[in-house]
Amino acid sequence: MDKIKFTGLDFYGYHGCLPEERETGQHFLLDLTMYVDLQPAGRSDDLADTVNYAAVYELARQIVEGEPLNLIEAVAERTAAVILQSYQPVQKVRVTVHKPSAPIPGRFQDAAVSVVRTRK
Repeated sequence: MDKIKFTGLDFYGYHGCLPEERETGQHFLLDLTMYVDLQPAGRSDDLADTVNYAAVYELARQIVEGEPLNLIEAVAERTAAVILQSYQPVQKVRVTVHKPSAPIPGRFQDAAVSVVRTRK
């Protein structure tokens, strides 16, 4: 299956279980991989035959910058569900949500979750 990928979408949100996360917010990075047959678009050179990247970016932005959630798992789940609901050509989607400033004691580069959801 062909893929459309976004790497490192950077949004500012207020997700987390701790009060200070809800008050001050932090950066969240998203990686998205959408599995879709790109042959029709490749042959036609027509945006109508593929997934509009700008629209997917906007959906992801609205979720991450929108209603605060406790868990990045919920951010990933909501993002995957909206993509599958909004874009019929997408057969499978992988969403990784990175929380590089997670309130974890000690040194680390990143905290992240990934979900993979398939059209039923």
